[in-house]
Amino acid sequence: MAASIQTDTHADPHGFKRRGLLFVLSSPSGAGKSTIARKLLASEADLAMSVSATTRPMRPGEVDGKDYHFVDLEGFRRMVADQEFLEWAHVFGQRYGTPRAPVEAILKSGRDVLFDIDWQGAQQLHQIAGGDVVRVFILPPSMEELERRLRGRATDSEEIITGRMARAAGEIAHWDGYDYVLCNDDADACYAKVRTILHAERMKRSRQTGLIGFIRKLNRHHPDD
Repeated sequence: MAASIQTDTHADPHGFKRRGLLFVLSSPSGAGKSTIARKLLASEADLAMSVSATTRPMRPGEVDGKDYHFVDLEGFRRMVADQEFLEWAHVFGQRYGTPRAPVEAILKSGRDVLFDIDWQGAQQLHQIAGGDVVRVFILPPSMEELERRLRGRATDSEEIITGRMARAAGEIAHWDGYDYVLCNDDADACYAKVRTILHAERMKRSRQTGLIGFIRKLNRHHPDD
């Protein structure tokens, strides 16, 4: 795995430029991050989804290249060996990873990148891109509510639901590895908070690469100069 990722600059209405943002959403399965991600993508023209690669079988209704890049185990191992992933991890007996090339292409196009990945991926991504990564963790209101939501999907077997609940406790234990932690007891309110975080992080001074030049231009007209 390479040691860094190049983030292109994005222009804002004032003529400043900023580095691209890698915006991570994580949560236990059933806590609502996928719904929030869909709403963000629908409302934010400058945000694009990172599509993960996986070795798990395609589910009914899924589209290769849209929901996931579906690859076999041999192909996944080759991508790991060729350092084609920004991050990858074992999840539920399968492998999931973020292909590097599409992420770099999104950044170069002037958009930010949204990631729906777990704590392992968030940690790896932060090690690579550091301050350009913003990590948000979504908590369920309670474990009972989480289980109710999982059962309400009516898509998973009892064995899978039991496994997801067991994994949820482990995922929640890594809450302190995130920049922001929210409780999704109200879907609309939680989405609004996530969107506020995204907007605020885009405006951080440390990401405004064109700000120094603008300040220097202001100072050239200072009467003491």
